[in-house]
Amino acid sequence: MNIRTILKAALIASVMAPVAARAEVMLTALPDESTAWVENFNPFNTTTRVPSVEDFMYEPLIVFNALKDGEPNYRLAESFTYSDDLKSVTFKLRDAKWSDGKPFTAKDVAFTFNLIKDHKALDLQAIWDQIDGIEAVDDHTVKINYKKADSGLIFKIVQVYIVPEHIWASVKDPVTFTNPHPVGSGPLTEIRRFTPQEYIQCRNPNYWDNATLKVDCMRFPQVAGNDQTIALAAKGELDWFGSFLPDIEKTYVGTDPKNHGYWFPAGSMVAFTMNFETANAGNHEAFNNLAFRRAFSMAMDRQAMVDIAGYGYPTLNEYPSGLGRAFHSWNNPKVDEEYGVYSKYNIESAKAELAKAGFKDIDGDGFVENPDGSKISFDIIVPNGWTDWVNTCQLAIEGLTQIGIQAKLSTPDVPGWTDALTTGKYDVAINSFRTGVTPHFMYDEALNSRNKGKTRFASAHYSNPELDALLNSFYTTNDHAQQLQTMNKIEEFIGANLPFVAVYNNPLWYEYNTKRFTGWFSADNPVARPVVYDGVPERLLHLLALRPVAQ
Repeated sequence: MNIRTILKAALIASVMAPVAARAEVMLTALPDESTAWVENFNPFNTTTRVPSVEDFMYEPLIVFNALKDGEPNYRLAESFTYSDDLKSVTFKLRDAKWSDGKPFTAKDVAFTFNLIKDHKALDLQAIWDQIDGIEAVDDHTVKINYKKADSGLIFKIVQVYIVPEHIWASVKDPVTFTNPHPVGSGPLTEIRRFTPQEYIQCRNPNYWDNATLKVDCMRFPQVAGNDQTIALAAKGELDWFGSFLPDIEKTYVGTDPKNHGYWFPAGSMVAFTMNFETANAGNHEAFNNLAFRRAFSMAMDRQAMVDIAGYGYPTLNEYPSGLGRAFHSWNNPKVDEEYGVYSKYNIESAKAELAKAGFKDIDGDGFVENPDGSKISFDIIVPNGWTDWVNTCQLAIEGLTQIGIQAKLSTPDVPGWTDALTTGKYDVAINSFRTGVTPHFMYDEALNSRNKGKTRFASAHYSNPELDALLNSFYTTNDHAQQLQTMNKIEEFIGANLPFVAVYNNPLWYEYNTKRFTGWFSADNPVARPVVYDGVPERLLHLLALRPVAQ
């Protein structure tokens, strides 16, 4: 046998020889509690889409790290620059591909922004109220022109998740489209299995940062409430989740002290919102009466809500503006002095406030009517199974009953609650509000009239031109001193008008299990906000930091 034949045989043998395959790395996460998963992968759907579409299936242009003063972490974009007058921003895009292998380009970005312009229901951040146009300069450069100078609009722009033009251009109705065969840009785009009880989302074969990603698939079990979460967590069946667990040191950490951990950084404001546009005439009359809202606020035993309903985890929020301790450096002390009485628990003062404004029990049933005699009676809606919030609402109802306001509890499932808050088909609800680099993000998303009907975070359906003008002027400058002056006025308006009733600030609920993975963010490793739930894009950075434990 000649040397050529020998080498050829060796080559064939090497190709045909079995190669030990690397064991697939599966991470089990619980980003949301729900009665059933719905097979919806539309990133513009805020009601029924699964909670792993943003960030994991569709990658953002940039992730701004809120724990590090908005430090940019570049993803689909490699850089951005402002024009000198702050009236445009230009993104340089990364050389990346969609999960089907087609190139990701500036045309996809321009297409997506024009798509949400043509279908206003998709414009979740009301971007087209604030921009003039978008231009694909070349394949890797896109320029967005603003209607006026704005140094903060970029935080919302990067929350528009880009979709591929070659797929979505042929979609007849992108609002109702469920995107059953998703083509994405993020690390995990392939749906391997989907049932209402569980789905598995796996690695994008064409992800530009696959070398960093060490998790092959994420498994998402359906869990209906906190009690079920406790059972799974105690058995070590969850790697990454974010839930309220009563007595967490006992119910979770104590079941495996070596591996079970948690970290609760300061998080979002939790407040009761009254729907200013409710269809119920009597409730509408009451909710739009400032004295009623002030009495409602004074009936809230916030400390009991923190201690009893929240097991001491939340942070008391008695700021008349709802600002919260995490943003105390922005606080306007004059607002505390003038309006702080209305955010303190005081049943007798609440009764007096109602009586002074003409609310009284006309029919003798123990509950007050409006000054015009119309009836006040409403449900407070809270997601079924969210036990800390359910208990908070029960404490709220106790306080309201004591001052003669008729309220009862209603517990829809999460999609029903979300839809009611978004569409305004409810009376009173408990809700949380997303935070950003500055308190402006929370206030703007919740109270700017351009955001009504976009997401559940604008649940009050509130409109006021004076407040809109203040919110819209905040980022017309980069100067912190000027921004602080504007924020003082925003807080003064909110304290005086009480468009929501803040009660406490949730921690960022975050629990983790080190048995199978390392690299978890923690108090000792505070890289970024650590949560897995929707609406916090830093979760992408967290996923990329995880490493499987060597077996």
